[in-house]
Amino acid sequence: MDRIDRRQLLGLAALLPLAGLAGCATGLGGYGLEEGVRRLLTLSSQRAFGRLLQPGGFYDDELARLAVPDALGGRIGSGRAGAVLGAVMGSAPVRRELAIALNDVAGEAAARAAPVVTDAIRTMSFADAVHVLRGGPHAATDLLQDRIGDALVEALVPEIGTALRSDTADVLATALAAATGIDYRALYQGLASQAASGIFRAIGREEAIIRDDPAATRDPVLIALLGAGGRP
Repeated sequence: MDRIDRRQLLGLAALLPLAGLAGCATGLGGYGLEEGVRRLLTLSSQRAFGRLLQPGGFYDDELARLAVPDALGGRIGSGRAGAVLGAVMGSAPVRRELAIALNDVAGEAAARAAPVVTDAIRTMSFADAVHVLRGGPHAATDLLQDRIGDALVEALVPEIGTALRSDTADVLATALAAATGIDYRALYQGLASQAASGIFRAIGREEAIIRDDPAATRDPVLIALLGAGGRP
């Protein structure tokens, strides 16, 4: 079975138990369905990380951009000097510089946490593949996110903490030094959660693009899995 029509696969998935389907869907040019889904997620992830790890990648991506936490615009010392500094930190130009610096930190952290995504993709099973084929435009990404759970956030937390402590952006260093009462663990956790959500949204977007036009990938396995004409 060198070429498989995706509608036929969906029909088989709906009609046959997993054990029966396993014997019918080992095509894709000799590859199993799970290999097709792994390729879909691998390419989607590569494209997403390729965008996000570019200079300014997180900030320039509306789906992935991190917002400045309230903690960095909150209590800034006391007295007149604190009030002045607080007003400066709350101004639009400074908030923008803070956002850029924080999103650069997210990029540094994401580069080191990417293996968490890669390792999870390797574990995709035949049952996972059937679930993806039955699902919507980013079903594989949703499954990947569910499979990873909080592991990506936990991988990002120490990397973000290290990057923030070593960051050379003056405005970010000033904000961290001036703000009082910061719960740094909560700050790192919040930024990591934002970054992880942005990564999954970016992967899902790439998956949807691939599903719309699998032929553009020039990968015969993906074309066979998804159909040359894209989603049904």
